[in-house]
Amino acid sequence: MTPFLQALDERVLVCDGAMGTMLYARGVFINKCFDAMNLSQAALVESVHQEYVRAGADVIETNTFGANRIKLGAFGLADQVGAINAAGVAIARAAAAGHAYVAGAIGPLGIRIEPWGKTGVDEARAMFREQAHALADAGVDLFILETFRDLNEIGAAIDAVRDVSALPIVAQMTTEEDGQTLDGTLPEQFAPALERRGATIIGVNCAVGPAPMLETIERMEAVTSLRLSAQPNAGKPRDVEGRNIYLCSPEYMASYARRFVQHRVRLVGGCCGTTPEHIRQIKAAVLGTGVTSSPVSSRTAPSAPPIVAPPVPRAQKSHLAGQLAAGRFVLGVELHPPRGCEAEPAIQRARELKRYGVDIVAIPETTRAGARLSALALAVLVEQQAGIETTLQYASRDRSLHGIQSDLLGAHALGLRNLWLTTGGPGRVGDYPDATAVSDVDAIGLTNVVARLNLGADVGGQPIGAPTGFHIGVSFNPGAANLDEEFRRFDYKVEAGAEYVLLHPVFDPRVFDRARARLESAGLPMIATVYPFDTVRDAAVMANEVPGVQVPDALVDRMQRASDGAAATAEGIAIARELATHLRGAVQGLQVATSGGNVDAALAVLDGLR
Repeated sequence: MTPFLQALDERVLVCDGAMGTMLYARGVFINKCFDAMNLSQAALVESVHQEYVRAGADVIETNTFGANRIKLGAFGLADQVGAINAAGVAIARAAAAGHAYVAGAIGPLGIRIEPWGKTGVDEARAMFREQAHALADAGVDLFILETFRDLNEIGAAIDAVRDVSALPIVAQMTTEEDGQTLDGTLPEQFAPALERRGATIIGVNCAVGPAPMLETIERMEAVTSLRLSAQPNAGKPRDVEGRNIYLCSPEYMASYARRFVQHRVRLVGGCCGTTPEHIRQIKAAVLGTGVTSSPVSSRTAPSAPPIVAPPVPRAQKSHLAGQLAAGRFVLGVELHPPRGCEAEPAIQRARELKRYGVDIVAIPETTRAGARLSALALAVLVEQQAGIETTLQYASRDRSLHGIQSDLLGAHALGLRNLWLTTGGPGRVGDYPDATAVSDVDAIGLTNVVARLNLGADVGGQPIGAPTGFHIGVSFNPGAANLDEEFRRFDYKVEAGAEYVLLHPVFDPRVFDRARARLESAGLPMIATVYPFDTVRDAAVMANEVPGVQVPDALVDRMQRASDGAAATAEGIAIARELATHLRGAVQGLQVATSGGNVDAALAVLDGLR
């Protein structure tokens, strides 16, 4: 066959359609590992490829979209990366039979990488390299990187392919109907970025139908000189008796193929919902366009938007930020969101804390069962009605990047400034056994999101107007079982823009002392947390059932000797006072967290300090 790039110079090439759609139509459940079928049901996979070749596809993609170590690992197949990818190439090559080029398909890892997740770019590159190496060794003609939402991740994939092969790379992002990637990056930004990273052909695929994709292609054409690719979905899926059905007709898809090629698209095909009949009609439409070569033009990407205003200086962000910057010792108490929508009792407790002289009320995001007021809502009400500043714990758990940005911009508009950013743990089942938890990013990614908002930009680099002035706090657990890993994550948070650190509850001074020097080297103010045991059971649970907590046996013994009731509560307060006294000289603030939000116990601990 003519070399792929030479053929692309001579005519528009047609790629195949959806593998998953065709396998699904043949009765393969969507919870099955489609990539592993290269080993278990090779004949079925080959039959799908053959249908696309008969329909006129010039390029067929290997059934390896998810054949990376992470995604295969979810099925217990991480050690089969090489075999599954090699089999995918062999199957596609047999089906192509010399009539179509074989493209090694590589999709996202399925996890977030830095700056949004804990996986480093170097780690991602290594995993992509493993897959790319297997595809290259098996003999692909080109690579197609598709359905990426994150420029960092597709950049790592391009670098990985280039490490093992000089074959052409088609690099495709996935966008919303407005042309922005799912992370909010504009075509005017990602198209030049992909060109700079070394992609041979750049384009878009999946997520949207032909009409919105055409608008995105037009915008890409204006800022890059590379040839383009387009592989839209067959419209939006519609639920028909429990099945997702794509309703764009082959004729409709073909009509847009003709329009794509007028905007430098030289590789056109389909994604979700497209079938061999769609590809047959697209091939006929492309042959009728008369386009035979790829015009080259010099394009310049638009300059980056100017910064609207300089970032807010740290000391001016909030009262807490000013106190810490001035070296003043601060005191805080946790106040838990109540069950139901009645906030007045909690607000009254906040007023008591203010009269006592507490500097900050920390509002944690509860994982307790039942319907509770949100931490964000309570923080706003406390600041507005009790007149005391809050620190809002904001967890990335159960939130998408878009939701996070909306929440935080709303919080800023309502006057909140101090944030305590965490990943968040799994929610307790409680009243809702079917409840689940999801995370789009972890605490490291969350810190990067807020830091960007503080620079006046969203996660896609788009200006938001005036920058936010959030005072960014992060967590650190001195009692972590793997302290090196805890520090690795902490270093990422500091690099991302953390401005103070809130320590997890400390029950053993030696646990804090072993981490103190390295924490101090980060140069961030530290607020330590102390926790007064309420009962003997409370102490036992904390010592034996809570991950990442180290409670000395001596403290549990003291609680047991005190028995229960008022004596146990008093002993728990006494222990917390002793710990607070030890910590006070080494940190810039103390926060009291209690079982069930017992404000009276918290104040008793603080009384001991005074």
